[in-house]
Amino acid sequence: MKETWPAAEDSFAWHDYRDLLIAAHHQFGGPILMIWDNLNTHVCAAMKKFIADHAWLTVNQLPAYASDLNPTEGIWSLLRRALANIAFADLTDLEQAIRQRLRVIQHQPGLIDGCLAGTGLVLNIQPP
Repeated sequence: MKETWPAAEDSFAWHDYRDLLIAAHHQFGGPILMIWDNLNTHVCAAMKKFIADHAWLTVNQLPAYASDLNPTEGIWSLLRRALANIAFADLTDLEQAIRQRLRVIQHQPGLIDGCLAGTGLVLNIQPP
């Protein structure tokens, strides 16, 4: 029997996630650890019951908004500080200023490293 998943333009319902987890468990044959956001299908009662009924599945739920775990927030903070007191003539002017400031940040790896360090996360790049 061939399994079908929702088309790309469709969203997953809780039972689609359930079926995907079951298929992954069968394929890998071991426990599964999921780290999930608070998408409604991840936290609905039926999914909570499914998780509770399957010892091979462990789910760690992220906080509702975890800006402290998102290094992109540090980049946005740098942009806001650089552009906070500037009046822009139009959206094109604003876009040019944002692009210019992002180029400055791009060429200062210490700034980017600082945004990552602020999260407490570690970037572990393995050579191919």
